[in-house]
Amino acid sequence: MLNPDTVTEGRSVILTCSTTCTLTGSPAFIWYRDGAPLPFTGQSHQFRASSEDRGSYTCAVKGYELHSPAVALNVRYPPKGTLVSVTPSDEIVENNSVTLTCSSDASPPVHRYTWYKNNRAESSWRGSIYTIKSITQQDAGEYTCLTGNGIGTDISPPKRLDVQYPPKNVSVSVSPSGEIVEGSSVTLTCSSSDANPPVQNYTWYKNNRTISPWGGSSYTIKSITLQDAGEYYCAAGNGIGRKRSSPKLLDVQCEYISASQLHTHRAESQYLLSVFG
Repeated sequence: MLNPDTVTEGRSVILTCSTTCTLTGSPAFIWYRDGAPLPFTGQSHQFRASSEDRGSYTCAVKGYELHSPAVALNVRYPPKGTLVSVTPSDEIVENNSVTLTCSSDASPPVHRYTWYKNNRAESSWRGSIYTIKSITQQDAGEYTCLTGNGIGTDISPPKRLDVQYPPKNVSVSVSPSGEIVEGSSVTLTCSSSDANPPVQNYTWYKNNRTISPWGGSSYTIKSITLQDAGEYYCAAGNGIGRKRSSPKLLDVQCEYISASQLHTHRAESQYLLSVFG
């Protein structure tokens, strides 16, 4: 006999094994839950029910292995072990479809789900499953779900959604930024304002041809010449994709003699002519 047969977790339950046989002495009893033996041997057993106690119970008198008819104990309990899972479970790339699923163990089953992103409720999300059809970097963040079944609630640990995307806003800068004179030192730098994962490799181009010796995000021309003039751009890559910058025109100007220097130079020439003329 089971009293009661349906109970909320934490409430008291009494199991009693009855027999029509005449028993002498103090017989031991054998108890089973779902066919597995239980450790207690008394004719009655009282306990506070937990979710692990649900199942089908039978008993028998030790030495008389005729089992009783089975009785079922139904334990009602709030959601437990609530988790958020993500599909696909590995790399999540921008513009791909991603599904988040909230799962929980509960009796009766969960009937209410509340989703949160960075601790703010997502009011438009309903049910245990939500699909983001074309994910963007704005969807990155920590997601949790709250489950409820009328007995209680449970909230999942946060699940981090990391959205990967190729480099964005790639550009080339030149230092110094002003006039570039032949013979001076010039540094070109390739930068990207945003990439996940960070940029891993750079390719440089001059007038649409690859500059094979150049590697890394910056390159310095120690003594620039007229032959170095032209349009430069770079491509930044991070394993997810590559992005090219707009071309940057490098204008190299010749060294020149100023008017005052030219006047002095002419005076010196005339002096030398008068001396050696």
